[in-house]
Amino acid sequence: MDPVRADGRAVELIEGVVLKRLETRSDDRGFFREILRLKGEFFEEEIGQWSHSLMYDGVIKAWHLHKVQADYFYVAAGVLKVALYDRRPDSPTYRKIMSFYMGDGQPPLVLKIPPGVAHGCKTVQGPVHLIYLTSQVYNPADELRLPHDDPEIGFDWLSGPKIR
Repeated sequence: MDPVRADGRAVELIEGVVLKRLETRSDDRGFFREILRLKGEFFEEEIGQWSHSLMYDGVIKAWHLHKVQADYFYVAAGVLKVALYDRRPDSPTYRKIMSFYMGDGQPPLVLKIPPGVAHGCKTVQGPVHLIYLTSQVYNPADELRLPHDDPEIGFDWLSGPKIR
């Protein structure tokens, strides 16, 4: 299942990145959505940490990646543009970029980001409530940061959808 980008094309996945479509059960009281099961085919690691990040309109957080830690993202409210870049030289998708939207009005998804994949995000419609699990407890030695305008990646965080 590939999400659709703002230009209408399907997103090509990076090796090891998983987008799981979530089922929503709605009735006149609201809805119920299971995000993930802690033991199952999608979630294989242990939980190191469970976090909630609030991001205001226009906030951009980019780029960072982990050597060991896997991240699992779920957007509970707002719209988030997510971009991923494969920095693993031994990966078949080395140097591949993918970007897509998560949150309100988008297919309900949970995203798995494996170690070695740089990731960043931008609040498109906020505030955004990002709920995420990590496979490790926060360890500054495991986190690598890259500039938002890293020339190797070449991703423009300020560009928007094409005008038609």
